This record gives sequence, structure tokens and C-alpha cells, in this order.
Amino acid sequence: MTNTVEAAISPEATPEQLREQMISELKRSGDLTSPEVETAMRKVPRHEFTPEAPLEKAYAAFDAVVTKVNEQGTAMSSVSAPQVQAFMLEQAGVGPGMRVLEIGSGGYNAALIADLVGEDGQVTTMDIDPDVTERAERLLKQHGYDTVRVVTGDAAVGVADRAPFDAILVTAGAWDIAPVWRDQLAEGGRLVVPLRVRGLTRSIAFARHGDRLVSESVRVCGFVPMQGADEHHTQVLLVTGTEEIALKFDDEVMGDPSDLDNAVKAPRSETWTGVTIGRQQPFDTLQLWLATKLDGFCTMVVRDDLDTGIVTPANKWFAMAAVAGNSFGYVTWRRIEGDDGGVELGVHTLGPQAPELAEQLADHVRSWDLEQRGGSGPRFAVHPAGTPDDQLSGERVVNKRSSRITISWPEA
Repeated sequence: MTNTVEAAISPEATPEQLREQMISELKRSGDLTSPEVETAMRKVPRHEFTPEAPLEKAYAAFDAVVTKVNEQGTAMSSVSAPQVQAFMLEQAGVGPGMRVLEIGSGGYNAALIADLVGEDGQVTTMDIDPDVTERAERLLKQHGYDTVRVVTGDAAVGVADRAPFDAILVTAGAWDIAPVWRDQLAEGGRLVVPLRVRGLTRSIAFARHGDRLVSESVRVCGFVPMQGADEHHTQVLLVTGTEEIALKFDDEVMGDPSDLDNAVKAPRSETWTGVTIGRQQPFDTLQLWLATKLDGFCTMVVRDDLDTGIVTPANKWFAMAAVAGNSFGYVTWRRIEGDDGGVELGVHTLGPQAPELAEQLADHVRSWDLEQRGGSGPRFAVHPAGTPDDQLSGERVVNKRSSRITISWPEA
């Protein structure tokens, strides 16, 4: 998404003007609807918590500010984009008097939470990295938020002596739900977490119902991955034996790379679905729909410098894909002639089973269009690991280390 407001800002703009521009942009995009969150974002000087960034970058509505990188240049910690912070605070329903735990520190978000809970509330922020917590504690104290408790520790352990919490906000990408997040959450309290399920990350607001967590809202997001006991690495299948075409699986790899050796030796099959997407129309629920329906669901990445044209996804960095035996396919799109920005969804498949896989993928795209497009999306439920199958309901069960997650869809 392009930040159109940022381009119009004068180089001489003050922090207060930039803050107002940021808030206006978030309200126009629909990411900021709560007057209470708006007041907090207007009060807390974001640029003071992001001294690494130029003033304009600090207030870019849709941009995170990276605060730490590793030796390879990969982001290890960041202050999330204002857009994401606004809608996660709203998802959590943070309000006066609440006890809140933030997992993943930066300082700024904890300050927002402190303003929202007020003098009668309690805020704890924790991170596994002592560099991050030292920075957060220093900045919070400098700007008058010395009542926020900063803890260095693994999120998988939580902060038992401050529990139970009315809300827990996880601001690092999580692959699993740590049992303590449920156990340290009050009954009916909300856990908001950027959860990766089948390779797709969504900010999900869960409410606690006994030993279950049930989703209340789902938003698209992206986060720096979590470190520590809950760290998880994607499984990768290299189609050609090189890094040209990488199929990424969130759980276990479907099949063996040698099964796909012959898939790339024949021309690919192309099928167009007749399903069209307008320029401003979202289709993020299609990703979750395919992830629910397809056993071999994965995502595909094509490396530019090695690209020989075997596959031609519309987005080389992220394409919805699937493996079936000795064949694989992916969803792509093409521009609609005469339509400003509109596209038609299609399917490319390769391998001996390409026709069958193309039909399967295309049918799922069309069923999404007829049954779920524009709907509320799926419902997620988190159950403890070891929950028997007969106590689970949903169209897809995703097993994690500490939990079993079900995905269900409303009937058409």
C-alpha cells in the first residue's frame, strides 16, 4: 500500500503536524475508528520512541521502523506500523482499569496502552532481547511512563506474578499459541496475536472460553518473527534443485523434491477462472479459503536473479500454491483489458497431474467467489494439544507444538 499522505507532507512539517497527518490517514483507511485510541496516538510522541528514523518515516502511517538487525541484515526488532498498532489496540478493546501484557517491546505501543488503561490500569511489556527491553525502559521513563513494568524474558513463560490479564497483545509474529497466554488470560479476556497458520499471518483477536480461545476478528498483517521457545522455521521445497522456485510450507513439506523433477520439463497449463477482482477489492479471504481446502497448500517464491520463466506468477515474492503428488500449481492473475486496475484470477499448473490440479484449484477459486467473497471470513479456535479429534469441529485442523487450531467457515 502506498502512503499518499506522506508524499504531500512539507519538509518543514512539525512533529505535531505529522502526527495529525498520520491520524487522518489512518481514519480514512478505516484502521483507526476508536476515539480513545485516536486520543492516545495524538498524545504519545511516536518520533521520540523511534529516534533511529527520520521524522517523516516515524509518522508514516503504514511503515514499521526497524530498530535492530542481525549480521545478515534481517530485522530482529521493530516498532510496528501505526496502522497495525491502531487496529490491534482496537481488536484488544483496551480500556480504563485493564491489566495488559504486551509481548514484544518497543516502548511506543506500551505508552499507548498506558494511556488507554489510565491510572487504575496496569501495563507490562516483555521481550526476550535485553537490548530491546533496555531501550524500551529507557524511552518509557524519559517520557513519563515509568509505571509500565518492563520484563526481559521468554514469551513462552509469560509474567505470572502480574496475571491474570484482561488483554494480551503479541507484537511479534507467532507460529503457535503458548499455553501460558491462555492460562494467564482472564476468562473472557482477549489475546491479540499475529498468528501464522499454513504460511499466512493474520492478527487474530481471541476471547478465552475455558481452555479454548475463539476468534472474534481477523486482520491481515506482517511481523518480525518471534524468538525463543516458540520460534519456528518454514520448510522449503526447491522445485528445480536450485533456489529459482521455492515452495514454502508452514508445517511439513508435502512430497519430495524429486517427485517434481519432471513437472518442470513440460509446458505449463493455464486456466482462467472468470473470477475478477477490482482495483480496491480485497481478496485476503481467498488465501485462507485455499489454505483450508487444499492439503498441499503452500506459498511460492521465485528468485529474480535465477528466474528462467518456468513459472510466471503475478507476484514473484508471494504466490498461493499447492502440491499434489508429482505436480504443482499456483494462483495468478492478468489485467482485464479496458478495466483500470481490474484483474482476472487464473491458475498455472505443471506436471503429469496438471489438468486435475488446475480443475481443483480453479473450482476452489470459483467456490470462494460464490460462497465467501465479501463475507466475514473464517473462524479460528485454539484447543490444547492432545485434544481428541471428536472434540474438534471445523473444516481444517492445524496441529502445532502446543495447540490444535481449527478453521471453520460460515455456511453460504
